[in-house]
Amino acid sequence: MSRNKNVTNLKNIGKKIADRLNEVGIFSADDLRRVGAVGAHRMIKERHPDETLPVCYYLYSFEGALTDKHWDEIGEHRKQQLKAQIG
Repeated sequence: MSRNKNVTNLKNIGKKIADRLNEVGIFSADDLRRVGAVGAHRMIKERHPDETLPVCYYLYSFEGALTDKHWDEIGEHRKQQLKAQIG
């Protein structure tokens, strides 16, 4: 994955998710890598506290973007680790 890649070019990141990432200051693959999947999920949740953020739509998508995998290919063990971190 190109380190400078815009989030809209990352796997699993469509326009809505990219817009949400941009709202919290995440514009590039480097930005996402810096805060991590869990950090990005938390930042968006803090900005939109009244919304339910589907874990697969956000958390797993961020992890997949960082590992260049479709969110459903992450593996159950890793998904459980991520979910535990957002508790």
